[in-house]
Amino acid sequence: MSEYSISSSLDKIPKSGIRKLFDLAQNMEGIISLGIGEPDFSTPSHIIEASINALKQGRTYYSPNSGLLELRQAISKKMTDQNKINVSENEILVTVGGGEALSLAIQSSIKTGNEVIIPSPAFVSYIPIVMLSGGNPIEVECKEEESFILNSDILEENITENTELLILNSPSNPTGSVMTRSDLEKISDIIIEYNLKVISDEVYESLIYGGKKHISIASLNGMENNVITVNSFSKTYSMTGWRVGYLASKDPTLFDRMLKLHMYGPVCNNTFAQFGALEALKGPQDYVEYMRSEFEDRRNLLLDRIKEMNGVRAVKPEGAFYVFMNISETGMKSEEFSEKLLNQEKVVTVPGSSFGQYSNDFVRLAYPLKKDKINEASDRMKKFLSKN
Repeated sequence: MSEYSISSSLDKIPKSGIRKLFDLAQNMEGIISLGIGEPDFSTPSHIIEASINALKQGRTYYSPNSGLLELRQAISKKMTDQNKINVSENEILVTVGGGEALSLAIQSSIKTGNEVIIPSPAFVSYIPIVMLSGGNPIEVECKEEESFILNSDILEENITENTELLILNSPSNPTGSVMTRSDLEKISDIIIEYNLKVISDEVYESLIYGGKKHISIASLNGMENNVITVNSFSKTYSMTGWRVGYLASKDPTLFDRMLKLHMYGPVCNNTFAQFGALEALKGPQDYVEYMRSEFEDRRNLLLDRIKEMNGVRAVKPEGAFYVFMNISETGMKSEEFSEKLLNQEKVVTVPGSSFGQYSNDFVRLAYPLKKDKINEASDRMKKFLSKN
């Protein structure tokens, strides 16, 4: 067995399939992008004003490594009240977006060569971060006919003596699937039986439709010490470029490891952005519901338009802002489909191959754009499918 190194792992990781298409689209005119996974709304004005005021007041100094105390206290209250997870401000680490939180959690949780179970289709960063951390990613297929929900029996079949960690993402990027309390309870029984750790990526928690509610797996009986909860202000408050995320863990050894990695890397998040995040939690929340409602309408529109198209279908997503469209009847695999659609009709989609080995018959459509653009993109896709 060859010795692990970050440089050798980097050589094995392909460049992002998402970036390839975005680079192709960069020099084209008339593009409509269903590729970008970020809200198209501006950050609410009261959040912007809070950061501006922090700058004017000279709050440009380093914050504590773990983040501003006031912000961690507000996150603690939010997690206790909304997520039903009892964590103190000393068990919360403010990070440079959810991406850093995810990296810290994975790097701190696994030993070299041990296995990390990743329900697939999966967010594009999970597998590369596991590989860079010296772990062995094990993809477990979440089937379309089961609404892309992780099947607890299949999970258990894939656990070995080398399994150390499970990564969960609900609501899911790229499928929009949402795990119910019952789904999570079945998973938690297995986690407890095999004494595994869980990273629960909950960045889309506010974007759930049809009256469903988000459930945090750390809130279930017996789970709070097994779970690192990862979250972000990016999607809930339309703050993607602010890069403010956080993680919570009640395991003191794990938390200390994550704090050290953060301390000797970014050091801390930028202070004035943290004051904006504090205002996001303490200020009015009506904008959150407004965005959620708008995205639900857009989801419904896109699903209706897909029903008009030949050779494609989609499971109704219950959260996030993506539709994972099945293209298997077209005879094309995902990269060919996305490249041809871009070149012929100037519509950007993300090939399913970006999300793991079980997704090559799918493309991801992101719908954070105005309804007229969704309709125009749908017209172009319908035209493309009639010709190909």
